[in-house]
Amino acid sequence: MSMSDDSGKHYWYSLTRNAVEEDNGPTRGKDRLGPFATREEASRALELAQERNREWDAQDGDDEN
Repeated sequence: MSMSDDSGKHYWYSLTRNAVEEDNGPTRGKDRLGPFATREEASRALELAQERNREWDAQDGDDEN
């Protein structure tokens, strides 16, 4: 997966604004998720984070056995 689209832009999900932003968006870095290659992918940031957390939780459960 490329970290930017063909235009070289990165997209971020702002946790404070609950919106997708480009590199020059107003949200500080600590309040963003990303970078994402596309605006669509960034719009799914919270969903993607939940999926990854479930995967990591499942792996942690496997490690305890």
